[in-house]
Amino acid sequence: MKKIKETEKGFYGCYWPVEGAKSALIAMIGDDCEDFLARSAVKWVQKKYGISVLTLSPAKKDYGHHNQPVETVGAGITYLRNHGIEKFGVIGASTTAMFSLVAASYYPEITLTIAMSGSDFVMEGFYTGKRDGYGEWPGEGESSLTFEGKPLPYLPYAYRHPEYGKKLKEEAKAGGDMAASRKMFDESERLHPIQEEERIKVERIKGKLLLIGAEDDVLWDTVRYMRRMEERLNRLPHDCQVEVCAYEHGTHFVFPEGMVKTMLPVGGDQLTKLFAAGRKYPRECKETREDIDRRVTAAIREWKV
Repeated sequence: MKKIKETEKGFYGCYWPVEGAKSALIAMIGDDCEDFLARSAVKWVQKKYGISVLTLSPAKKDYGHHNQPVETVGAGITYLRNHGIEKFGVIGASTTAMFSLVAASYYPEITLTIAMSGSDFVMEGFYTGKRDGYGEWPGEGESSLTFEGKPLPYLPYAYRHPEYGKKLKEEAKAGGDMAASRKMFDESERLHPIQEEERIKVERIKGKLLLIGAEDDVLWDTVRYMRRMEERLNRLPHDCQVEVCAYEHGTHFVFPEGMVKTMLPVGGDQLTKLFAAGRKYPRECKETREDIDRRVTAAIREWKV
């Protein structure tokens, strides 16, 4: 592992090279570029596909997403190119799936984009930590992402602090889930219908685009967002080959089964059971992860040099 500090190279991340590899994934998996989930993803990718990986995160153990420059991905591409990489892909989950989609829309060098439980719009920024008894709160007038020093237009959350944290706690408790915010996102769209400038320009993405999500996701309505991206591509000129992987069951954690087994040898049920749907439909969730594994494997093997 070679760790590169943000102050030195324009990003905060860890480079995990494979000797002789000409393809690399920029992976935004986990809350820190070298946490357990990130390391597990790297181990799985390298063992199965033999390609290099650059893991990125906003900063050391910064679990929030606010004012993160899209250029961090551009800096990562430059770094990889300087280390002999010729093909660039990006993979993200949850809020980093959103970031992956935005980054791919800005950098045509990215020719493989894998977005798990993403959105078709830029989210408002948010912070995590401890504040008035809550672990998360919205940024005030802050986007989750910036470009050239300017915040990207975003969908504002329906609630402010402390109501934001209170609503999230109530929704999670009511559904018996580890976390839930789907109702909040629905209310956010009701109060503020998404504007064109807030939508991710997926039509600018090049190469293969893999959109993955489940109907029973309680963080947000990711399948609806995926269908909107698909519809956008159907009506606008584009050069990407989109594959929409929509499942009835899978929860918010729609990871490939192989990656989950690398992280948790006992199986992915330990992750999905953090949600009520995962406890109710363990077999279906596993079947979803297995199918995702097949689709991701096919996409990476076809794409890599």
